[in-house]
Amino acid sequence: MSRGDRAIVSGNLGASMRDNYGEYGVAEYYKKVGSTYRNPHYPGIRLCLFSWLNRWWQMNQSSVINIGPDQIMFFDMACGFGEATLAFVEWCNTGKRNYQSSLVSLPDTSQSSTLRYPPLPQRKAVTTQVVLGPDFPKPRITAADPFTAAAYQDRTTYPCAELSFAAIAEGSLPSTSINIANGEVHEILPQEDNKEEEADRSIEMVVCSFALHLIENPSDLFALLWELSLKASWLVILAPHKKPEIKEGWGWAKWNTSAWEECRMIDSTGDLLQERVHCRVYRSVNHTPYSG
Repeated sequence: MSRGDRAIVSGNLGASMRDNYGEYGVAEYYKKVGSTYRNPHYPGIRLCLFSWLNRWWQMNQSSVINIGPDQIMFFDMACGFGEATLAFVEWCNTGKRNYQSSLVSLPDTSQSSTLRYPPLPQRKAVTTQVVLGPDFPKPRITAADPFTAAAYQDRTTYPCAELSFAAIAEGSLPSTSINIANGEVHEILPQEDNKEEEADRSIEMVVCSFALHLIENPSDLFALLWELSLKASWLVILAPHKKPEIKEGWGWAKWNTSAWEECRMIDSTGDLLQERVHCRVYRSVNHTPYSG
């Protein structure tokens, strides 16, 4: 459900998003364009996620590799056409190729990705790609969108649950995830049936692209964010602006990605900005599978 307020491309109807929402309503609009929806802000989304993922892996590598080889789950919430998923998969695949290239170019092939950290670009059009060695886990992706599941599945070939924000706030998660390294589909068991395998439901990061601002009621936003804070370590919000406002006590701490430390909710230092796309990162105060 990746949405912006700027003019949209063909296949998404012919007016601005704001006009479309006003004329049709959010639900009706995406029923009309769900199978053909495209987000014109993909270049900025991609660059923001590359920058964030570079920094996340640089600072958390030693902790992440201890979680398990296939226990890193990426939740593309309100996934739209799959922009965030596509960027994540590209980041993983490119990092793996960079590692293979380094084996050919470096005389000492024993060096791992722990020795090479790229800088964190924040306002540049090009981002440096990280090197992902054999210690990088085999991540899983799960996705949900009540309106554009068909568009997501068509573009990514991955499953997508038709879950709304309200359903997720009430505790629902997609029923499956897919291992992007080998294509294996994993069942995500309900919590009451999975007490001994809680890691199977543990989400490393939730990415919400151009959608969270559609929740206009603060109580509804709180309910969703609090529920997610119980299940995920990181929340990454991509938008053409700095909305919605997330408040203290909602289960998340604002994160300065440059200093790699908690900051005030109102601070913008450490936020990412690429191609007019803002990326804000939050860390859960309720879910700590490791100390990063």
